[in-house]
Amino acid sequence: MAGRLGVFAVLLGTQWGCRTALNYTDPLGPRYAAALAPVLPAALPGRGDTLHLVTFNIQFARHVDRAIELFRSVPALEQADVVTLQEMDAPGTERIAAALGMAYVYYPASIAPHTGRDFGNAILSRWPMVDDRKIILPHLARFEKSQRIATAATVLIGGVPVRVYSVHLGTMVDVGPRSRRDQARAILADAAPYPRVIVAGDMNNHGIGGEFRAGGYLWPTEHNPHTDRFWNWDHVFLRGLEPRDGLAAGVVRDNRGASDHRPVWVVVVLRAPAAIERTATSQP
Repeated sequence: MAGRLGVFAVLLGTQWGCRTALNYTDPLGPRYAAALAPVLPAALPGRGDTLHLVTFNIQFARHVDRAIELFRSVPALEQADVVTLQEMDAPGTERIAAALGMAYVYYPASIAPHTGRDFGNAILSRWPMVDDRKIILPHLARFEKSQRIATAATVLIGGVPVRVYSVHLGTMVDVGPRSRRDQARAILADAAPYPRVIVAGDMNNHGIGGEFRAGGYLWPTEHNPHTDRFWNWDHVFLRGLEPRDGLAAGVVRDNRGASDHRPVWVVVVLRAPAAIERTATSQP
């Protein structure tokens, strides 16, 4: 099997090797963002201590209109409080955020050589966002030499800070398993100081969930149906929070042609500070 994957990678490299990505290596930008219009605290959205989260890789931001219609018509998506998006550009992110009435922050990782457009990750929120940044992940792609990033922001949910990461790890053609683990560990290291964390996005692998579990994260999407052709590669990991119940995660199977991926949703409960402290002290 490993030999076949190697041949597959060589063939793809031969096809793409002459096209090299232009990476945005400055950790400060480019940055695109829009805040929520000022509202009274009593008018802020929320359902008690629950948070509706969605992650969606919208392939090269090609079908933004279809994605917007999906968010507006599927109950599991239209309730979203926080959305993480991958493979986006700035205009597509802005359109989706405006259509959903959300604040957003977006950082591109590179200019994709086969589209000539920005390629990166976004976070959208019905709650205020502060302290956002771009995290450049280790290891360039083998052939395109493109970099991967995570977009991070602190979302203030009723005044409670939750660190959110929109993640897109390297594909099996881009990097090997060890390099993908390094990328996951870079996110875990950045998230370490925060008591409540959500990591969500396209992991391009299922087994990488073991890295997050070893880091003290819950993995509510582990047994979801396929999210990309034959694989369950789009995931959510939680620390300092937990799924609402046994039916708190799922996949929208019919994405209506919006992408080659399917949206993933999770309903999260904000845990009490005492519960967070018990979790922290129980770690080795």
